[in-house]
Amino acid sequence: MSTGPGAASVPAPDGHDDPTIPDAPRKSSMFSSLKVRNYRLFFTGQVVSNIGTWMQRIAQDWLVLSLTGSSAAVGITTALQFLPMLLFGLYGGVLVDRLRKRPTLLVTQSSMAVTSLFLAVLTLTGHVQVWHVYVAAFAMGLATVVDNPARQSFVSELVGRDQLQNAVSLNSANFQSARLVGPAVAGLMITGVGTGWAFLANGLSFVAPLSCLLLMRARELHVVARAPRGKGQLREGLHYVAGRPELIWTIVLVGFIGTFGFNFPVFLSAFADDVFHAGAGAYSLFNTLMAVGSLAGALLAARRGTARLRVLIAAALAFGALEMVAATAPELWLFALLMVPIGVFSMTVNVTANTSIQMSTDPAMRGRVMALYMMVFLGGSPVGAPIVGWVTDAYGARAGFAAGGAVAATAALVIGLVLARVGNLRLSVGWHRGHPQVRFVPRERREELAPAA
Repeated sequence: MSTGPGAASVPAPDGHDDPTIPDAPRKSSMFSSLKVRNYRLFFTGQVVSNIGTWMQRIAQDWLVLSLTGSSAAVGITTALQFLPMLLFGLYGGVLVDRLRKRPTLLVTQSSMAVTSLFLAVLTLTGHVQVWHVYVAAFAMGLATVVDNPARQSFVSELVGRDQLQNAVSLNSANFQSARLVGPAVAGLMITGVGTGWAFLANGLSFVAPLSCLLLMRARELHVVARAPRGKGQLREGLHYVAGRPELIWTIVLVGFIGTFGFNFPVFLSAFADDVFHAGAGAYSLFNTLMAVGSLAGALLAARRGTARLRVLIAAALAFGALEMVAATAPELWLFALLMVPIGVFSMTVNVTANTSIQMSTDPAMRGRVMALYMMVFLGGSPVGAPIVGWVTDAYGARAGFAAGGAVAATAALVIGLVLARVGNLRLSVGWHRGHPQVRFVPRERREELAPAA
């Protein structure tokens, strides 16, 4: 099979180049990548930092809602935080491919700490205004332009290719574990002492990842060759992705889901405040229960040995359908319970897409490809957040949530059919060892079906 930049072959949606290979995914120890010292340090630093990040997210959303009383304003804040990724994400990927990852992360993590501390001072002194939050969100987004692709591609340097699937999954589990703690602590801080303390805690939490980065052993990194400075590197990255259907269509799918389906700050704050009239405590509860599901999804992904496109399509379809169901939930307790499976499938989409893209990409191109992935996945929020915020304000939280789920489910269905057609596959439904099995198999050629002369 051709592997050059212009190759047009596509693996089957089950993750194999040959769809006739039996389903026998490799399974590894759930925590095998933690045996690597450098990754263990990275993981430890992120545990602390991620808790602070979730505290800031909850506090930031609730502060904006308290200052303005508008779901659209929450959407604008989210949009401003991800707008830099949309505008400059590809250039950030070019920089990441040129620079050493560890020193780059030291700079980006430090800048995000300063931004959080700045917002904490304004809030604690009583001088904060909504435009201050907008500026802080945009500044955080600027740092993310380089930080996100650098962190994503640094994982492969920490553990190597063999442990990449496990490490990416554990990173997600790490983030979702913090989501269990962060929102709960943020809820207590908001109701007890105010939002400013949550911002202060996040700023101080960056001490942990910075210290762990400094403690790593450079000689144990799986360093890849950096891209030299040169013209046309951005265009080269786009051409590389365009020639690989398994990359381009995965990125398109997560773009639709990230733009319209993942606007949880808008959806959940509106349900807590406008639908159930339950306040910050309910908003924190919704995020906590979604984190339970997301953690389960990440740990399940850590046990899978391969990142299969059919898993991605099925998870995206289930995610969209569950959002539509949750939008109609009549009671708070039922809506809250639905956050768990929504979290499972959202994380399955996230981990499967991330891993499949990294494992299908040449290491020298990984920074640019991951920047494009993150630009589409996160950068879609500046477009989607104000739209779903407006729909939520104009037609209600239920309509906004249902619309986001409908877009995600439709995108999954259409792109699944496109990938099947590109790979010359058809859907097969049958039984395997007493269990129902749905998979894609090669279409039979017409000449093979024609009777012999």
